[in-house]
Amino acid sequence: MKKEIFINESMGETRIAIQEDGQLVEVYVEKQDKHRMVGNVYKGKVENVLPGMQAAFVDVGYELNAFLPFSEIGSDEFIVEESNSKRNKNGKHQSHRHDNIEVDLKKGQDIYVQIIKEPFAGKGPRVTTEVALPGRFLVLVPNANYIGISKKIWDKFERRRLKKVAQRLRENEMGVIIRTVAEGKSEEHIENDFSQLMENWNKIEEKAGQEESPVLVYEDLETASSVVRDLLTPDVEKIIIDSKRLFKKTQKYLEDISPSLLERLELYKLKLPLFESFGIEPEIEKLMRPKAWLKSGAYLIIEKTEAMVVVDVNSGRFVGKKLHEENSLKINLEAAREVARQLRLRDLSGLIVIDFIDMRYEANRKKVYNELRKELRKDRAKVAVAPITEFGLLEMTRQRIRLSLLDSMSEECPTCHGSGRIISQETLVTRIDHWLRRYKSKHRSLRLQLKLHPDNAKYFNGEKKHILRGLMWQNFVHLKIVEDITLSRGEFKFLKGKKNEDVTNEMSLDKGKTA
Repeated sequence: MKKEIFINESMGETRIAIQEDGQLVEVYVEKQDKHRMVGNVYKGKVENVLPGMQAAFVDVGYELNAFLPFSEIGSDEFIVEESNSKRNKNGKHQSHRHDNIEVDLKKGQDIYVQIIKEPFAGKGPRVTTEVALPGRFLVLVPNANYIGISKKIWDKFERRRLKKVAQRLRENEMGVIIRTVAEGKSEEHIENDFSQLMENWNKIEEKAGQEESPVLVYEDLETASSVVRDLLTPDVEKIIIDSKRLFKKTQKYLEDISPSLLERLELYKLKLPLFESFGIEPEIEKLMRPKAWLKSGAYLIIEKTEAMVVVDVNSGRFVGKKLHEENSLKINLEAAREVARQLRLRDLSGLIVIDFIDMRYEANRKKVYNELRKELRKDRAKVAVAPITEFGLLEMTRQRIRLSLLDSMSEECPTCHGSGRIISQETLVTRIDHWLRRYKSKHRSLRLQLKLHPDNAKYFNGEKKHILRGLMWQNFVHLKIVEDITLSRGEFKFLKGKKNEDVTNEMSLDKGKTA
């Protein structure tokens, strides 16, 4: 499988796209002023302990308290031992009665926690006490006492070798997990990674001892760097970055952990925006729409609700030459493959219900079920899939870690308050930046008027004035912001010359449409 990683940095956001065999499969978006929280470690303070909810709330310095389920407490010092309690293979306590875990936590108590899910929909972040520090080859779990090896490493001799290496490295019975990329790597490489992780842990303990809670004691890598760390496997042929800052940062990281991979790193220097050069931008635009077309002419309707994600499979323009059952099977098999891809692309999670086209025979329903499961093996998120019912419905769950792509790139409409979505101001900045880059590749005009909705005009002229200055400096152009109440929050117009000629559509991705 040919895999390529593309990283684009603009004034508003950083975007990462991953292609497999030329097909877009994953997209990550990180806003410049809202860095991700997953992986961060805090010295928090317990605010409430609620045995009835089997959870506690922890103050980590965020506007909302973090949610700590009792099931995410793995440390001996916080668990009350019971006769009916046992440990799983990871050292966590498991009770025969999962709804009755007893903990020794008190209000005002200091506690180490790590964020495992981003805050979402008015809820605070979800945390665990089992801190895990990921490296290139290893994951250090300081408060656990076990050795884990990635299930994707199949060779029993290699697994045995890596286990022996981990046993020699462990200090004070700390937990160690061997990652997939460690396969075939020398003991020296693994030892260097372990030393770096131990150094990070020592810094965490030192900072926690000096600071009062709540305080951030360890900040994980930004999204772009974490993607390189976690996804740079031997099957990745290229990493193309259009930012000198991120390129140098990634270059230094690879020099430290794997110099042989430097030849795969490439700095993009062309004037045309990176995502447009490789046909990624139009694909991202499609992901903002509920409809996803299949090659056969059938299509999917993907709707995200408060409770679940609903996917409807429709035959659309598909005209089969076979019997209804065979046609339905063909469409459903194609839909199963595309659903798995769309879930990764849109980063949809929680409960997902898929309404396949009705099939009469159980054997055919099983074929579609198996096809979906096969495609979902490519997904890094944890999934659980139930068989298709006689009504053609399939229920599954997908692990929620971060915001979906739609939530990352859009915000609540101030008019309808949630029944519709509009693009976020950060994404609008990215689109304006890309328009300017396309324009400057063909024209030399140094002065332009930028018409915006009044809210967006205030955004540029007020607290985000540095973004406006950055856009002008980066594209060597002077921009005059003009308010236009007739424009929606997701639109913009560019005018040039004394006659205020509208040149917006001239550089639009879709000719004849406003940007």
